[in-house]
Amino acid sequence: MPRHLILRLEAPLMAFGGEIIDNYGVVDRFPAASMVTGLIANALGWRREEAARLDRLQHRLVFAARRDRDGHPLRDFQTAELARDDRGWTTRGRPEGRAGGEGTYKGRHLRYRDYDADACVAVALRLDPADESPTLDEVAAALDRPARPLFLGRKPCLPSAPVLAGEVEAADSLAALRAYPRLTDDTGATDVRWPDGDGGQPDRQSRRYDVTDRRNWRAGPHGGARRVCEGRITPPSRTAGS
Repeated sequence: MPRHLILRLEAPLMAFGGEIIDNYGVVDRFPAASMVTGLIANALGWRREEAARLDRLQHRLVFAARRDRDGHPLRDFQTAELARDDRGWTTRGRPEGRAGGEGTYKGRHLRYRDYDADACVAVALRLDPADESPTLDEVAAALDRPARPLFLGRKPCLPSAPVLAGEVEAADSLAALRAYPRLTDDTGATDVRWPDGDGGQPDRQSRRYDVTDRRNWRAGPHGGARRVCEGRITPPSRTAGS
């Protein structure tokens, strides 16, 4: 059976980006394909300009996600006035400069940003085809010792636990999440999303819908849709000392 890596996405604040409308940065309850791609690529030390590699990695990803702890939503109202001499933090270890004319910086930036507070999400992923580089072993090694700091959606969203939680052999990504113990002490049924066709029916009634969570890494914006299923499963509880 195929191997699946289990990722633990847990932080005081996480942001699984949804479809932004005007100045509202909304979030989804499950990570996007583009976010998982970016997380792995950042761990591998890839650069944003390597569009062909990023597109290929995103195309090979097969993953399901499970809400092990729901946490609660939080909305941040941000107001900032930027100056031309201001600098920003980057994961490359050097400040990010700004450009543009003086008129570019007149007026404050006002925006809303949503977050998931104190949530924990388990992800079961594999790569198809499995023998192409990066392999699952290479991804696991990179997540264990990432080339750059990792974040969960936005730069302030630093993980509070190691991202790589383990691995499991299962017929598909949904079966992997059925088999792998819950990452938290919560019990009972929980929500899960998986790719349509990569798992059987969940414990309760499911629904199928399209998500536009793939990025065109060459052009920049998100585009295209993929069909996913969402339902509820009851994963195994954590054992004592786990």
